[in-house]
Amino acid sequence: MAEISAEQVKALRQATGAGMMACKSALQDADGDLVRATEILREKGLASAAKRAGRSADQGRVDSYIHFNNTVGVLIEVNCETDFVANTDQFKALVKDIALHIASPASPIYLDREQVPQDVIEQETKIAEAQAREAGKPDNVVPRIVEGKVASYYKDTVLLEQPYVKDDSKTVQQLLDETSAAVGEKVAVRRFVRYKLGEEGD
Repeated sequence: MAEISAEQVKALRQATGAGMMACKSALQDADGDLVRATEILREKGLASAAKRAGRSADQGRVDSYIHFNNTVGVLIEVNCETDFVANTDQFKALVKDIALHIASPASPIYLDREQVPQDVIEQETKIAEAQAREAGKPDNVVPRIVEGKVASYYKDTVLLEQPYVKDDSKTVQQLLDETSAAVGEKVAVRRFVRYKLGEEGD
């Protein structure tokens, strides 16, 4: 499998507007060929879905999920562009599935990277760097190790970057992109809150 650089991912994102993980996956499938990767995104409907990202999505649903033993509960808002789509079975199922994912052991803390406080990332960076140096890693590889550890932190804590609990071959963002492509509208999680019995809230 070809090594995919951040520059290639950035170029494909600029060309198609698709999400970072979708672009990286497409480039891997295309062995780094930008033209073929663009075709793959278009075949999946993700390139056109991403172009909808700038549209206003102020319709949608607020829904909840309570775990069977009443120890975990989730409240979520997922947006789309029209009440027609909001009332389709596909959209309702999507909202339920994401609420279920949040209630699962994945237990995301943040919606996206932008919500992660800078001081948290700085702390994770310091820890990763200290661990790499403690392990005797050469100076030239430390930054890559740190980058990988921080990316892993995002994957663990950020909803949109987590592997989807019902199909870990895709992320939650990719699930949203697929639904967006299917319904022809922007689809986005606006906010969520997760309650676990005995845990203090914010």
